This record gives sequence, structure tokens and C-alpha cells, in this order.
Amino acid sequence: MSAFNLTPSGLPTFILTGIPGLEAAHIWISIPFSTFYIISLLGNFTVLFVVSKEQTLHKPMYLLICMLALTDIGISTCVVPKALSIFWFHSKDITLDGCLTQMFFLHTVTVMHSAVLMTMAFDRYIAICDPLRYATILTNARIAKLGLVGLIRAVLLVLPEPLLLQRLPFCANHVIPHTYCEPIAVMKVSCGDTTINRTYGLVLTFVIIGLDLTLIGLSYGLIIRAVLRLPSKKAHQKALNTCTAHICVMLMSYTPVLFSVLTHRFGQGIAAHVHILLANLYVVVPPMLNPIIYGVKTKELRDKVGKYMCRM
Repeated sequence: MSAFNLTPSGLPTFILTGIPGLEAAHIWISIPFSTFYIISLLGNFTVLFVVSKEQTLHKPMYLLICMLALTDIGISTCVVPKALSIFWFHSKDITLDGCLTQMFFLHTVTVMHSAVLMTMAFDRYIAICDPLRYATILTNARIAKLGLVGLIRAVLLVLPEPLLLQRLPFCANHVIPHTYCEPIAVMKVSCGDTTINRTYGLVLTFVIIGLDLTLIGLSYGLIIRAVLRLPSKKAHQKALNTCTAHICVMLMSYTPVLFSVLTHRFGQGIAAHVHILLANLYVVVPPMLNPIIYGVKTKELRDKVGKYMCRM
């Protein structure tokens, strides 16, 4: 058993079981899972390609959409390849270093994703509430700097999480009932005191999501106030239509992650396979739908994508 649970360097090797209780259905689950992932990659790389090629799309809003596409690719790619190797090849082993690396990149990209959504809310606020100064306030260079700040924030906030886990001793049972390394699941196989880890994880979740959602809510509060001051209903509708795509993406991004965090920590009555299925859907469904939403709701982007599709 010790040879099975330890790497040559003496570090533990964890066993990711996939979706507990549904092992017999792993092949069937992998079909929509891999399909969603392929569609996600195609959609997001299409957005990146079209925006990079079209000079008329080199604007702050489309730069933010590209950042969102990159984070979507990152979130799904951190999880799906390993999950599919479990579903298809029963390749369940993952070293401690591999586990912590996956966790670090997944959470860093997720926090960056939240920062991009927050910046998009600020972009919509400026576009509606101060349109005459939009071009001077939100330049491409400033958006790039905001993206860099968001990335640095994500790295600094997430880095302590794997470092705190690395110091823990682990029991003989290294089985993690999940498709990827999730902090709470890893903590459950530790024999040490995880109080600091749990506290930091909970504070990190509520600080990031709480802060970002508060700023997003403030932006939309100011947007609604500005829209209500417009003279006609047609002007109301036109202004709000510019926010529709962003609102849809936010709902898809924040709702499942909040539900997942709360049920994982407080929802002991929810079956494990339900929670893990939802956690897996979160990393494939929003990344698949986000480029579709922006492609449908943003006319300029839709027209450019259509132009390239017609050439094929």
C-alpha cells in the first residue's frame, strides 16, 4: 500500500475517483463533457482569432471579451483533460505537486475571471453614464493594465492556498472522491489540523466574490439610475441591451460557483455525486456558452465572425 500511495520522492500520490457513485456511467458522462469542452475551445479561440485579425475590433470592450475567452479556456483546460483521462483510461493517480499545481492554476484563472467580469461592469458603467469620455477613460493600454493588476491580485491571493496545503501531513487513505483537486476534498484526507486552511479558503472566497459582486452591483446601480433618467423607453431599452450579454455571463459564472462553495461547506445533506457533477458543469458549461452569448448579443462581433465563416 505504501508503494502505491507514495512517489519515489516520498510525496503522496492521490487517487482521483471521478464522480463517486456514477463510476459505471463515466463513459456516458464523458460524451457531453468532451463535447462541451470542444465547443468551448472552438468558440473562444474563434473570438480570439477574429478580434486579433479585425482592426475595427481593437477596442476596450473586445479586449475584455478576449480576456474573458482566455480565462474560459484556462478554467476548462485545468480540469477537463485530467477528468477525461479518468473517464476513458482510469488514469486516477496524481502527485501532491501535480494536485497543488492544478489547484493553483484553476483558482488563479477563476479569480482572474471574476476580475474581468468586474472590469466589464465598469466598462458598461462608463459607456452608459459617461459616454463622451469613454474613449479617454478606457483606452486599450488602461484595460491591459487593469488586466495585469487582476492577474497579480489573483496570484497573490491564491498562492497561499497550495502552500498551506503542502505543509499538512496526509493519512494512509489518499482517495479523493472528485475529478480534480479541490481544497476541501484534499483537506479531508489530511491527518493534520486544517483550521487555518479552512479559514483562509472561506475568507478568500467571500473576499473575492463579495468584493467583486459589490463593485459590480454598485456599477449596475449607477447604470440603472442613469437609464431611468433617459427621456424615452426606446433609449432605456437601447442602453440596457448593451448590458444584456454581461448580465447573462455573470449569472452563469457566479451562481454555480456560489452554490458549489456553499453546498460543499454547509450542504452535508446533498449527495456527493450531485455536488461533483455541478462542480464539473461549472468548468465546461459557462466557458462554452460565453462566446456564444457575446457572439449573438454583440452585432459587430457577430458580423465579423459571420464574415470569416462565409469564407470557409
